[in-house]
Amino acid sequence: MDGYNIFLLMLAVYIALLVAIGWYFNSRQKSVTDFWLAGRRIGPGALGFSAAASWLTAGGILAVVGFYMLQGMGSIWAFVAPNIIALLFLAVLVRKIKNLPAITQPELLEQRYGSMVRWPVALIITVVMILFAVSDITGLSLVLQTFYGLDPFYAAAIVAIAVSLYVTLGGLYAVIWTDTIQFSFLAIFTLGMAFAAVGTVADGSLGSSAISASELFGNVPADWWNPFSIGLPMVLIFCLAIIPGWITEQDPWQKIWAARDARSASLGMIIGALLITVVFTACAVIAISLNAIYPEIAEMGFPAGMALAEPALLSFVSERFISSPVIIAFSAIGLAAASMSCTDTFSASGASCISRDIYQRYIKPDATMKEMMLVNRVSVLFIILAATAGSFVIPNIIDAIHIATFIASSSYFFPLMGGLYWKRATKEGAFAGMIVGFLVQVSLVALDLIKTPPFSSNYLESIHPILMNHGVIVGMSLSALAFFGVSLMTKPSSRVNLAPFFEEEAEELSRHEAREINEKDPEYSVFLKNLDEKVTGERAHLQLNLRTSRNIVWDELIEKLKTVSPAWVTPTGLDSVYRLTHGDMLACVKVTRGTGEQDIWLKAEPKLETVGRQKKELFRAYEELKKVLGQKGVKLDF
Repeated sequence: MDGYNIFLLMLAVYIALLVAIGWYFNSRQKSVTDFWLAGRRIGPGALGFSAAASWLTAGGILAVVGFYMLQGMGSIWAFVAPNIIALLFLAVLVRKIKNLPAITQPELLEQRYGSMVRWPVALIITVVMILFAVSDITGLSLVLQTFYGLDPFYAAAIVAIAVSLYVTLGGLYAVIWTDTIQFSFLAIFTLGMAFAAVGTVADGSLGSSAISASELFGNVPADWWNPFSIGLPMVLIFCLAIIPGWITEQDPWQKIWAARDARSASLGMIIGALLITVVFTACAVIAISLNAIYPEIAEMGFPAGMALAEPALLSFVSERFISSPVIIAFSAIGLAAASMSCTDTFSASGASCISRDIYQRYIKPDATMKEMMLVNRVSVLFIILAATAGSFVIPNIIDAIHIATFIASSSYFFPLMGGLYWKRATKEGAFAGMIVGFLVQVSLVALDLIKTPPFSSNYLESIHPILMNHGVIVGMSLSALAFFGVSLMTKPSSRVNLAPFFEEEAEELSRHEAREINEKDPEYSVFLKNLDEKVTGERAHLQLNLRTSRNIVWDELIEKLKTVSPAWVTPTGLDSVYRLTHGDMLACVKVTRGTGEQDIWLKAEPKLETVGRQKKELFRAYEELKKVLGQKGVKLDF
């Protein structure tokens, strides 16, 4: 059996394993929270592996090795250090993020500002996720082309088929658990190649001079080890350009929301940072060895040498293991795993914006869970196909990652973080900041791509250093100016929008506390028997699945429910209605559509010390819902 057929066989087994995981978790989905947030039950270990896998692309690994070869440790600020710093920063922000009542960032921003900001940020995040996926498609294309001479189309086909199958089956559950397997493959491959590269130099294989490991590392120039060799101003520019975009990426926020508690989320981000550090350290060892094997690449310098430095690791694998097709096939699987582990995260995050934040919010608010799943499947395929098309326009791997990051930093960093910590931020300011930042940054990126030849210094950077990184500092500055300036000139946000984010505003909502419930009431006892209760970390998950005697008009039901009590509000559209009785919005009763046309779900996620009170609040919500439906002659059953 030749090497290519061995690869296809191993790939088929690997994809079958991923699909089996997706199928397994498909049976455990009973709500949108299960699908998009893995039921909020993920522990720190799985979260850490998933966080690491999601930020380690196949293309990113190849680019990092190339940067190390040409620029040494000074190159860490272009990709490596921001990865680690952003995860550690998120570990600090966890407690603020974890208790926010949202499934997606666009939904969160609507709760904070209103409906006018949800659709633009959903579109921007979708564009960003597509651009991140471009780097994965490009990286895998390079792998398969180098190893087996395959057309780039096949790389996209492999990723599209595999990812769309297991993500659309198992949702975020499948993403997180397959990420664990995929990171393991990538880590084994990277560490194995580090040992193989050092061993090759020691043996004098591939035409290199035989030297010991101590000589290999001792011969590295002193300035290669200096992380500040590019100068402190450049370090600051890279940090300001990249870290804000990665802190505000939707995918790690979704995983924080999926954690079983704040401690698990924080620890998971720290574990992810440590795992990434291990892989990047192995990449540095590989780069030092490859410089000894291919000294002509380092002599070309940066950026001219990147054309050969990016695929240098692949060339090494092909030449070193030419007589071992199984090792080459395993290497291809390891890098394919890296591509899939990132693409599944990006496609899941982007698809949630399309299906939940655009389709359900603006096109069909009464969409059932089954309809949402269908739209989500189509959205995953759309994102992968769009990323495939983008890979032919942006062939530079690291540039695709940077462009996505810069658009995120310029578009919604200030509206998102400002909304969490600045009470005076308004919907008009958030909208202005997003639109100005997005349009300016996209224009600067387009100008740079048009004017810059392949593997050359960017056109804008040649005009002035402040315009490096596609002028992201300018884009962020104008976004900040629009956000803060317009916010100060417009009317402050309402208390309903501020309550979930600021405790002092939440206290004003306590007047809607539930009335006293007679615990000996037979109907209340029947209600409790049908109430599904699970404890995860510091919160309980209460859910009541109800079925109506006939199909209902969802919009009419919600509007009628809002007239029964002032506590019923729809801060994120008619697809979800909350009984807002206190500031912990995650604990408040929420009503959504179920799987079918006659299914209604009531749920709440209170902290453990308030479970008893929230059970009564759920019963009160059930009574009000039953009353409204009864007026239309519709019966409500468990």
